[in-house]
Amino acid sequence: MKTNRILTSVVILALAATTFVTLKSDTTPGEDTGIAFKTLSFDEAKALAKEENKLIFIDAYTTWCGPCKYMAKNVFTQKAVGDYYNEHFINLKVDMEKGEGPILARKYAVRGYPTFLFLKPDGTIAKKTMGVTSPDNFIGWAKAAVDKK
Repeated sequence: MKTNRILTSVVILALAATTFVTLKSDTTPGEDTGIAFKTLSFDEAKALAKEENKLIFIDAYTTWCGPCKYMAKNVFTQKAVGDYYNEHFINLKVDMEKGEGPILARKYAVRGYPTFLFLKPDGTIAKKTMGVTSPDNFIGWAKAAVDKK
C-alpha cells in the first residue's frame, strides 16, 4: 500500500515537472531570440517605420494554415532570424481573415499562405514572397528587401 502511494506521488511529480518544462519551452523561444512582432495598426506601423527608418515586415497568415504555424514555430523563433528582422523591420503578424487583414489581403493581392510582405514606410512593396523556407532563406528574402529600400 505504502509503495503504491510513493509510486503515485513520484508519477504525479514527474508529470508536473514535464508539463512545466513543456509549457516553458513552448512560450520562451520567440520572446527572447526570435522576431519581435508588434501589435500595431497598419497606419501606426507605417508611421513607426518612417520614424525609425525601417521597412515593415508583415506575416500574412490564417489560423488554419499549417505552413504558417510551421514558420511561426520553427523559423520566426530562430535567433539569427530575430536579430536581422528586429534590426531592419517593424514586424507585424496579420490574420488575413480578421481586422485589417481582409483589406490588406486585397490591397497586396495575398492569394496563399503564408505570404510575406516587405514594405517601404509608405506602404509600397519592396518584396513579396510566400511559402515555407529555411531560416537562412528567410533572412535572404529580408536582405533582398532591405537592398531595395
